[in-house]
Amino acid sequence: MNRALPAVRLRVPTHEDAIVWHRIFDDPDVMEFQGGRAAELSVYEELTARQRRHDAELGFCLWTVLDESGQVIGFTGAQPWERTWGPAGEIEIGWRLGREHWGKGYVTAAAWQTLERMRATGVPGVVAMVDARNSRSIAVTQRLGMRLAETFTTPSAQRAGHCYRLDLQAVDAE
Repeated sequence: MNRALPAVRLRVPTHEDAIVWHRIFDDPDVMEFQGGRAAELSVYEELTARQRRHDAELGFCLWTVLDESGQVIGFTGAQPWERTWGPAGEIEIGWRLGREHWGKGYVTAAAWQTLERMRATGVPGVVAMVDARNSRSIAVTQRLGMRLAETFTTPSAQRAGHCYRLDLQAVDAE
């Protein structure tokens, strides 16, 4: 069933967004595939500061997602994959929403905006690294037209994961 996606707005995260992210991600369901619990507030403060730098230097980041009313509901966007394993040096897209906003199309709407912004910056392609058990995020990658490129085992958690890819230049050519 196709349905209209909700209106969302993306903005560069503010210092105040770190507090909101910390609050809405303090939910075991939200953090199930990111270690099971929310990080300390200082981690979100560093994360939002890093995203502001990414936006200034790269033209993209993990943006704060705002719903139709202007409420912060999570983040989506892109950043360089900086780990030594996986798609080192590539650009990863990702998302995380507060639990009460799941299943309403917000991630898909925000991820489409992310892809448009990535194309505009000239990024040739993106990857999405997804825990193999995360059926919701796998479904988003499929809605975006991403294809499973490889499977891997995460070094720290020793869990199965998937790397999805999307060639943004090929999408433009269609």
